[in-house]
Amino acid sequence: MNRTKLRVTAPLAFAAVAALTLSACGAGNEADATDDSTSSSLSGTLNGAGASSQEAAVASWRQGFQTANPDVTVNYDPAGSGAGREQFLAGGTDFAGSDAYLDDDELASAEERCSSDVIEVPTYVSPIAVIYNLPGVDGLQLSPDTLGKIFAGTVTTWDDPAIKADNPDATLPSSKITPVHRSDDSGTTENFTAYMAAAAPKSWAAGEVETWPIKGGEGAQGTSGVVATVQGGEGTIGYADASQAGDLGVASLKVGEEYVGPSPEAAAKILEASKQKEGRGDTHLVMDIDHTTTESGVYPAVLLSYQIACLQYDDEAKADLVKGWLSYVASSDGQQAAAEGAGSAPLTSALEERISAIVDEISAK
Repeated sequence: MNRTKLRVTAPLAFAAVAALTLSACGAGNEADATDDSTSSSLSGTLNGAGASSQEAAVASWRQGFQTANPDVTVNYDPAGSGAGREQFLAGGTDFAGSDAYLDDDELASAEERCSSDVIEVPTYVSPIAVIYNLPGVDGLQLSPDTLGKIFAGTVTTWDDPAIKADNPDATLPSSKITPVHRSDDSGTTENFTAYMAAAAPKSWAAGEVETWPIKGGEGAQGTSGVVATVQGGEGTIGYADASQAGDLGVASLKVGEEYVGPSPEAAAKILEASKQKEGRGDTHLVMDIDHTTTESGVYPAVLLSYQIACLQYDDEAKADLVKGWLSYVASSDGQQAAAEGAGSAPLTSALEERISAIVDEISAK
């Protein structure tokens, strides 16, 4: 089902697909958290799966949560947003991390799986960086129209007049462009194509999609796969969560009359211009992002990642674990940990309060 706009509430990618477990007592730098001053009633194992874009953020959240709760182990399978939602809907996990909110069919399935209402709350806001490997070219600038043509395969060389127009002072080679995309179902792909579909509908006519629709270029599994493929080639260009861009070149995108880079601050600004999606219940904080804004200093290609969970669980211990996890992830401490570990944009205090009110309703049946 088409999700026509990015889901936001105003304001991981490991190479392996296996579940990743961070032991509550395995890291030496966590030893101080288990002294007599630390008290937690939570214990047990919490299983989640989903977006691979959040590797650094999830690692930070797990360390912080397990340090405060040494009898808890959190497992997270970074299989991708689509796979994470599927696992949650099938009852295989306690929660899902997703770079897109549930579509109507998925929501109905989730309510059936939970036998209760479903929670969708945003916990991670980050720019999607356009990463590239083009030696000798720094500070690449791209208009939405040029970007759409590159990924649609209609602009195929780096010295194309469209790229020259965006970069009048750059010395561009005549070499071939190799676009790199996600080969798996991906919320990052959905959010990236949502931007191109809204900002450059004439050059990117494939719409907003979770599965890459264009033949050609190179496909790669997960965020880490895209980054590795761009790193391993020359003349390559791809898209990935900005926290994982590493030393690759990162393009600035044209907004109004200026070019804006993918900083957390610039990404957060777009949420101020976006509206909450209508038609969802009180336990859903999802939004439609205004990708066509021309406001100064706004970075328009962003992903907002959600935590998806049941409002009610079969036993109290599981309900308490999920509530504790979501409470920490959306808290000021959790958001600061993600900002430091992943370079994400912390949620506003007003949004934290709204999420807290929803999460507090989680209970046993």
